[in-house]
Amino acid sequence: MKKKIFWIPFAVLSVLIGLYPLKYLLNAGKIGILNGKPDWLLNSETWKLSFYTHIVLGGVALLIGWIQFNKKLRLHKPYVHQFIGKIYVVSVLLSSFSGFYIALFADQGLWASLGFSCLAVIWFYTTLMAYLAVRNKQFLRHQNMMIYSYAACFAAVTLRIWLPVLIIIIGDYGTCYIIVAWLSWIPNLFVAYLIVKRAAFNNILIAKS
Repeated sequence: MKKKIFWIPFAVLSVLIGLYPLKYLLNAGKIGILNGKPDWLLNSETWKLSFYTHIVLGGVALLIGWIQFNKKLRLHKPYVHQFIGKIYVVSVLLSSFSGFYIALFADQGLWASLGFSCLAVIWFYTTLMAYLAVRNKQFLRHQNMMIYSYAACFAAVTLRIWLPVLIIIIGDYGTCYIIVAWLSWIPNLFVAYLIVKRAAFNNILIAKS
């Protein structure tokens, strides 16, 4: 029951925000975050390609990534787990790479850019390490790095939770955006760290029993 209480909102939020890029694909003109971008940036083909690559493939990763933590799927349908995993890895590597580029042009300047750039690097690194680990049959390392990877991916959700909360508390959008550039992912990684450490502790207890 406790697991269901956690997993249901986790899955719902992942799916809802994973579908969020449809807002940009189905509507023309300046909408959402594009409203604050200057025309010279919106007219850049490199930036537009990076932006849509980031949001579409990031949305795909968010949509399918949570499914990979289903133990029954991993045990009873490993081929499905592997297939979804390949889509996730490709989506993340391309989305994080393009995300790093568009982070250089983030609203509110250097500190926001630095926050989102760090997130992009961490997302890319943890996903690549997870892929290399499973190729080398290091399954525990693969699992742990994937937890960190999806924690970084889930920043797309936590950003949209934290930002309105910060605006209510602080009021100034610019300040809130700079804060959320870091707050959207640092607590996520800390939670991932706790999950990994708890799993390691449980494994030690099982081995000693």
